[in-house]
Amino acid sequence: MATKRTRARLSSVRVDEDDVKISAASTTVIKEERKSTRASKRIKSQATGKDTTYTPIATTTKPKTTLTTKAKVDVVKPGPRLKYESPLEGGNLPLPWKGRLGYACLNTYLRTATPPVFCSRTCRLSSILEQRHPLQDPEQPPHRTKNRPDRTQPADTCRGQRYVEALGLANARDLAAMLRWNERFGIRFLRLSSDMFPFASHGEHGYALAPFAAETLAAAGCVAAKYGHRLTTHPGQYTQLGSPREDVVTAALRDLAYHAEMLRLLQLPPQQDRDAVMILHMGGVFGDKAATLRRFTQVYREKLTDEVRARLVLENDDVAWSVHDLLPVCEELGIPLVLDYHHHSIVHVNNENEKEGDNESENEDADLDTSPPSVAARTDLAARIRATWTAKGITPKMHYSEPSAGPLATPHQRRKHSARVVTLPPCLADADLMIEAKDKEQAVFDLMRRFQLPGFERIGDVPPHERDTTAVKNFDGVDVGGPEGLVYWPEGHEDWLKPKKKSRKVEDKEEEDKEEEE
Repeated sequence: MATKRTRARLSSVRVDEDDVKISAASTTVIKEERKSTRASKRIKSQATGKDTTYTPIATTTKPKTTLTTKAKVDVVKPGPRLKYESPLEGGNLPLPWKGRLGYACLNTYLRTATPPVFCSRTCRLSSILEQRHPLQDPEQPPHRTKNRPDRTQPADTCRGQRYVEALGLANARDLAAMLRWNERFGIRFLRLSSDMFPFASHGEHGYALAPFAAETLAAAGCVAAKYGHRLTTHPGQYTQLGSPREDVVTAALRDLAYHAEMLRLLQLPPQQDRDAVMILHMGGVFGDKAATLRRFTQVYREKLTDEVRARLVLENDDVAWSVHDLLPVCEELGIPLVLDYHHHSIVHVNNENEKEGDNESENEDADLDTSPPSVAARTDLAARIRATWTAKGITPKMHYSEPSAGPLATPHQRRKHSARVVTLPPCLADADLMIEAKDKEQAVFDLMRRFQLPGFERIGDVPPHERDTTAVKNFDGVDVGGPEGLVYWPEGHEDWLKPKKKSRKVEDKEEEDKEEEE
């Protein structure tokens, strides 16, 4: 029998009305057909979206999937997306949209270009150490098998450093191309990859970015300044200032200093420079939440540089630290607070600050406060969050994503981000919104096309498997790897970005040769 806790959770979940379920009879038909006929394979592939007819999203109407087989089965649509109460006031979409929509780190279209354009080239630490040795044949270019470093020769630290610096410079050069490409298609918000300069914050093998990367980063910053793009960073989960371990805190300080230097070398105009923040999670609780907050406060006040404090922003997470946990310390220390809608939906806070996923064997019959917050409470929360930003003159930003799992999924499964998002959340009118979806810029394109946001008319569908494979990189960031404007691929069809398989080309060539002979 379902407990009150379970019933409370399920009652708070709303599923889109047009989400459908497969009937038991249809399921039986499909199973029988799969066992006996070749047509069943077509049914299966179409039901999973591989052979379905795609309708571009230009309005709020969702694309309809059509099946052309004789068997009558219910349409299988993507799994239901959860909806949850907004922690802020209002339930209407923030239209017309005033802020900037952005994505994180990787551009799927440019990453699959020829050659690829991306900002996260990295290596192993062992590769840096290996590259300290000269090549077996210094007169020839390096090769992974034919001309590798000769470990019998003396090592040179500078040689290994040049290797890792070259990776970072290639990443920084591609940043400028990504920004121009984003401007072309109306995206003016980007999170920089923390891997742009590999191992720059390493305790033993770390290095400063200036002077070797100063000019390249400044060039990328000029592009961002010209078009008014916002650039931010998000140090990783192991950067924890509240840890009881001194070595963890020391590593976190190095990592924050690296991110701050990278943003400083962009040389952005004053307002864009203030908006270039570093988002950080509080991290673990370490058995005592109050003690963790005290350690964080002490490190923030005594060990962080003014530059890092000016850029540091806290974000609520989906495990331990809710908006209600972080807002008081943000107000006390003058730290802006990023509201992550998806994380907020995972950590449900009741009168006792109990989070979803706690041990259900305890207090199973306890009544939970599942009612949504009042309008007055949401209004107050929105005003307090906004004040943490305006106090420093920084443009507010928020994070939005949707769970990929269905409404009956476990809390762990619900933490996974969906490939796309279907709506815009109610949020501050002047806030920028980071879309944290697996399909990156394509999730932003989906929103632009669905709600007809500025620039949506410039986004066309990628011709399947017809991208140019000529290895020419256009550093203007336009038309890299494909025709102008044809940059959108529908959900589930990332394979459209790749050329036809070579085996198919060989078969076509053989058929052409045979026809010529005949």
